[in-house]
Amino acid sequence: MIEPLLLTTARVSTFDGQRPLTGASGFFFEREGRLFLVTSRHVVIDPPSKHFPDRIEIELHTEAKNLTRSTGMSVLLYLDGKSVWRQGKDAGGEIDVAVIELDRAALPQSVVLRCFTPAHLQRSLQEVEVGTSLLIVGFPLGFHDALHHLPVVRQAVIASSFGLRFQGSGYFLTDARTHRGTSGAPVVMRSQSTAAQLPWKLLGVHSATITPRVSLRVEAPRSVHAPTSIAASRRPQQSSQRRM
Repeated sequence: MIEPLLLTTARVSTFDGQRPLTGASGFFFEREGRLFLVTSRHVVIDPPSKHFPDRIEIELHTEAKNLTRSTGMSVLLYLDGKSVWRQGKDAGGEIDVAVIELDRAALPQSVVLRCFTPAHLQRSLQEVEVGTSLLIVGFPLGFHDALHHLPVVRQAVIASSFGLRFQGSGYFLTDARTHRGTSGAPVVMRSQSTAAQLPWKLLGVHSATITPRVSLRVEAPRSVHAPTSIAASRRPQQSSQRRM
């Protein structure tokens, strides 16, 4: 049996034309029949590091009974000079989240994926306590099950109050051992109240590292109420890519 959670997350590669740039993570979110890829904003644009890709590629499974079969889907980040990704926001302003709508007609007919939906979002902030166990699903340093094209999962715990913006910004902290390439990964909590096919609450999007020696991570929480309430916004690993 393949856990549906592993099929929510895709490997994301960024490119400038044909030149590979970075590798990261992203996940699928569905609302009102529309399909979105969610990742960290700094994966699609990051002026401080002069990271300006013009397209991404995501890896998709094409056979439910044979996960060794996959294909790459190229997605342009700009159309007629305007970004196609939407900037993530919450009540406090912009956060490190970007959302890209995917054209279902461009997907392989036999595509195999699972999506988070609005039902997977955590509505009550008081129900999530410091120390709560979480999972982060992604591609740290590009590492994954390369044969079956599946991500790996790392354990984490909530390390700051989920109900408060840490330092007044739109994120909370987790304590986890993760690495570059995890940017854009979903941060989830086990739940019995959501659909049995995907019994997880989506708490946030993995964003960044606080310090290089401590495994505290920054999250952009409660940020994928797409599309109307988000005010936004592989191919095989390349040795020349760096990880976000």
